[in-house]
Amino acid sequence: MQASPVSEVKAESGNLQILQLRWREPWQWLLLGLGDVRRAPMIALFYGLCFWGMARLMAWVFRSSPEYLMSMASGCLLVGPFLAMGLYYVSKQLEQGKPVLLSQSLTCWDKHLASMGMLVMVLMVLEMLWGRAAMVVFAISFDTGMPSTATLLQTLLRPENWAFLLGYTAVGGIFAALVFASMVVSLPAILDLDTDALTACITSMRVVGANTGVMLLWGLIITVLISVSLLFYSAGLIVIGPLLGCASWHAYKASVRAESKEEPA
Repeated sequence: MQASPVSEVKAESGNLQILQLRWREPWQWLLLGLGDVRRAPMIALFYGLCFWGMARLMAWVFRSSPEYLMSMASGCLLVGPFLAMGLYYVSKQLEQGKPVLLSQSLTCWDKHLASMGMLVMVLMVLEMLWGRAAMVVFAISFDTGMPSTATLLQTLLRPENWAFLLGYTAVGGIFAALVFASMVVSLPAILDLDTDALTACITSMRVVGANTGVMLLWGLIITVLISVSLLFYSAGLIVIGPLLGCASWHAYKASVRAESKEEPA
């Protein structure tokens, strides 16, 4: 059962309302997402394997270049929501009591190409800035040469490198916050309401602004689950990826409501 809002805050983006959230709701989104995964297990498995394949491919590409680690993480953060769009579609269909087909989930984006294209361009700029910032921090801190992947953790844990670790984390946190705020409900809004990319991003940021604490908790839950799923050759993504994808749809539905237009008398 979808969580009910306690109050409403009018959004300036079109005719959308931003709903006030309770602290317990992120856990309810996970339960609803788990229910969707159980109702469409084979489709969830397909997308889970896609998430796993994406993570393994990026790990292989950047295996000998630790300075690109933040770029790899940001790439997953940016590509993940687009890959999860099929899962948003699955949850939407299940919510409406309609049949779910893998083929339809793979093509659900084709009616929203303009909005998605604009969103991709904005996020690509953020990705390039994020990667460049990571390179600069690495270059300043390791002017004698980049550490190898094999010795990266050992090198970072040395006391003389703690300042680098703090700076690197701060840079990543700033860009991660920007991406999270602009993406947390933007793609579900595009899929559900066929809104434009700008309205979707503004709506997403207003959700975070109106429910900062709850959305920080949601972001922390996502971060912890993804971090754990990356252990053991990223195998956990096969389950965690679809779970978070479906849960993100319910996060959107609990956060945003389209106002019904009144009929003229």
